[in-house]
Amino acid sequence: MPATVQDTKGPKVDFDRLTLVMRRLALEAGDKIMEVYNSPDFEVRSKSDASPVTAADDAADALIAEGLAEAFPAMPIVTEEQSDGHGQVVSTFLIVDPLDGTKEFVQRRGDFTVNIAYVEKGVPLRGVVYAPAKGRLFYTLADGRAVEETGAFAKDAPGPQKPLSVSLPDNRALMVVASKSHRDQATDDYISQYAVRDMTSAGSSLKFCLVAAGEADLYPRLGRTMEWDTAAGDAVLRGAGGEMVRFEDHGPFTYGKPGFENPFFIAYAPGVLLVK
Repeated sequence: MPATVQDTKGPKVDFDRLTLVMRRLALEAGDKIMEVYNSPDFEVRSKSDASPVTAADDAADALIAEGLAEAFPAMPIVTEEQSDGHGQVVSTFLIVDPLDGTKEFVQRRGDFTVNIAYVEKGVPLRGVVYAPAKGRLFYTLADGRAVEETGAFAKDAPGPQKPLSVSLPDNRALMVVASKSHRDQATDDYISQYAVRDMTSAGSSLKFCLVAAGEADLYPRLGRTMEWDTAAGDAVLRGAGGEMVRFEDHGPFTYGKPGFENPFFIAYAPGVLLVK
């Protein structure tokens, strides 16, 4: 499936259907991932950028890509495992990270997610983030509001949903979440400029969801990420009233960039007084 396509206005999207399809595919991919995760042993390969990949990545990618293409045949699709990382994509497309947090997966730490998002005119409007090992499922509804679903996660129908809303931050005592596998001195130096009540760490796009759920106020990322790493979590965060900006100038964070590579960023609850 090509990652480079001609720019178009893009097809009209039925958001009710999109929500149901993305949710179902994320859950089905989660089942595939957990089959590998719970097996006695599995092979870990290295991609060209030295990042790890497993049979779980491959199985989840194939399932999601096929399901999205069948449901939305006119919509461009970008997935981590099928993108060559070059070229210019359309501004409206579906983007997938079938297994975000492969390092956490390999170390059996549970902080990995399935990410599927819909981007329109460079903005991630809808997304689903599913953490199968933790039993947490976050997504946007058809109207864009973000929820966390609880219950048994039936494939054919959503269960009880809890609306997500970012915190009302106290700048004298902020709760900060940072990367579990990519923490560095630059990140610690930046965080030290805030009055921090407590810090937590999490892997994958769960960090966005913690801010969306009001469990953290601030998530800075001073490291390399790709659009498929962030789009779904960004959509959930925006649907909960949160914001995400470029680290360097606090400008708008957009998608559909050549090569799909992100700048450093800050995800946060409005009310946090960002340090420049």
